[in-house]
Amino acid sequence: MRNRRKTMLVLGLILAGGIATMIVLMVASGRLAGGEPADREEGITIGFSVATDTFIIERWNKDIKIFTSAAGELGADVILQMSAGGTQAQIDQIRFLLDQDIDVLVILPHDTDMLAGVVRMANEKRVPVISYDRLIQGVPVTAYISFDNEEVGRLFGRALTAEVPVGNYLIVNGSVRDDNSYRVNSGLWEVLGPYVNSGQISIVDEIWLEAWSSDEAAERIREVLERTTDIDAISAGNDQIANAAIQLLAERRMAGEVAVVGQDADLLSSQRVVEGLQLMTVYKPIQRLATRAAEVAVGIARDKVPAPDRFEDNSSDTPIPFYMEAPRAVFSWNMDETIIRDGFHSADDVYRTTSGQN
Repeated sequence: MRNRRKTMLVLGLILAGGIATMIVLMVASGRLAGGEPADREEGITIGFSVATDTFIIERWNKDIKIFTSAAGELGADVILQMSAGGTQAQIDQIRFLLDQDIDVLVILPHDTDMLAGVVRMANEKRVPVISYDRLIQGVPVTAYISFDNEEVGRLFGRALTAEVPVGNYLIVNGSVRDDNSYRVNSGLWEVLGPYVNSGQISIVDEIWLEAWSSDEAAERIREVLERTTDIDAISAGNDQIANAAIQLLAERRMAGEVAVVGQDADLLSSQRVVEGLQLMTVYKPIQRLATRAAEVAVGIARDKVPAPDRFEDNSSDTPIPFYMEAPRAVFSWNMDETIIRDGFHSADDVYRTTSGQN
């Protein structure tokens, strides 16, 4: 076990491969919930590489804050690197982390298929790798921590078919670079398949995005709406995509008439759920996920690996231990007992645009 302690880290900006990459280095607090200093005898340092399609995704800001705080309470320091510069930028930042004498590497991958080489480098250095939220493909990793993404798709399908058992559907999937997109799609089709086969539901179009981009989603959805507005339901890969769809529907005075679902429980989408403009959002309790990720990371560093919930296949010929959390469907009628009760958003914020709570 390495015994390196990082007590002060910095915020900097570097250029990697010609792409401006924001490097955010943060220190976990190192204190337990009761305020007492955590046991730092082992001097655990966790490297956390976060690559997203955009810095402004509300979801990841919450994950980072919770993970860093939870790791600190368990006695670990966290070196965080966050980039919106794409796959090569993330590979560069992972190489940087591997040079920092870290004990565990946690990766939220930009492209789940393109990081095999740098993960092999981590394996050669005997640095355990945790794949966070998205499962890295084609190479063994020590652990995978995420939500049940097939269930997210099933929740999409159940909500839509309950609301629109007969009609025309538009499916807008997430990024083709994200394994979760395919898992969500699989769960969605598990529910929609019988309806499509019976002729009750017709798929107007099924879109796959290159990136988790609301701009790309808006462009692709607009193309469909220019061909036909005979659409009764839209399955959106996440809430930003749902937001793009609702804006386009509003331009055609169709908002609220088309059932739209998404995931992540973004504040805007939570507001639109209670307004009646979005049917449902899938709430994924990030507090539990990020805290568990910190617990697993520290456990691995201390050679006390917790038992996984199940194992997953990532085409590496090695079963991957999967630590799984359950998502929840949130409608207007259960907003208070889910998102608001957990403190994910406040009632004042969610109901800001409406007359009051349910």
